[in-house]
Amino acid sequence: MTKLGQYLAAKSVNKSEVSRKTGLSKARINSLSMNGNSHLRAEELVLISMAVGIDPSEMLKELYGHLKLKKV
Repeated sequence: MTKLGQYLAAKSVNKSEVSRKTGLSKARINSLSMNGNSHLRAEELVLISMAVGIDPSEMLKELYGHLKLKKV
């Protein structure tokens, strides 16, 4: 399960409802939730966050807050 999948599961989000609200296919939502090789696009993140009533910046921090710059 991906970080997005874990996040949506923790929030008890219905992926079918997200699919309906966003226009993203159920297959795409499932791929983003389960397949680590799928890459979440910015517009998808914004649509998904709007569909579940979460601020996009909160979701962004939750999913990618672990990233750090390399020390040079």
